[in-house]
Amino acid sequence: MAVLRRGGVVAFPTETYYGLAVDPFNPAALDRLFAVKRRQQHKPILVLISTTAQLPLLAREVPAPFGPLVERFWPGPLTLVLPCRSDLPKRLTGGTGTVGVRISPHPVAEQLLAAFGGPLTATSANLSGEPAATTAAEVRADFGAAIDWVVDGGITPGGKGSTLVGCREGRLALLRDGVVPFDRLLAAADSGGG
Repeated sequence: MAVLRRGGVVAFPTETYYGLAVDPFNPAALDRLFAVKRRQQHKPILVLISTTAQLPLLAREVPAPFGPLVERFWPGPLTLVLPCRSDLPKRLTGGTGTVGVRISPHPVAEQLLAAFGGPLTATSANLSGEPAATTAAEVRADFGAAIDWVVDGGITPGGKGSTLVGCREGRLALLRDGVVPFDRLLAAADSGGG
């Protein structure tokens, strides 16, 4: 974990693709992440947490429609876009006033987060505009020595990324289609998660 604590970039597997982890509260680490990915400045970076108890570190509130989704679909490939705390680095949020958060069920991701003891970024391991890596070998081919460490957790499923959902005027809003179908999310929200 020393690599992450000193602002390093670590690639690791998730339930969709390999992701790139840095400390989301370290502006210098975020700068490095953007440079490594060649990511546009205004694009926000999603964050993984290990438990819902870490939500207050990132979010001002959890909109009511998200409650049933957290209960039913976390851990899993569902990223909730929440109103963010005002003290989060602007690099993390892209100046949007929101932050995307999820809990990954991948055992390697779980272990990495537990060892670090706090949230970590999990933007896909790829150069912006290129396909996301599904293996450690692809990560190494894309980034070489530009990142500090690759945790090899085998092949990830690939395909679609996590479903991104926001909340507008008290209703769920699909921001990006992904693994979890939006109609399942709407049904869960309407039924209170049952």
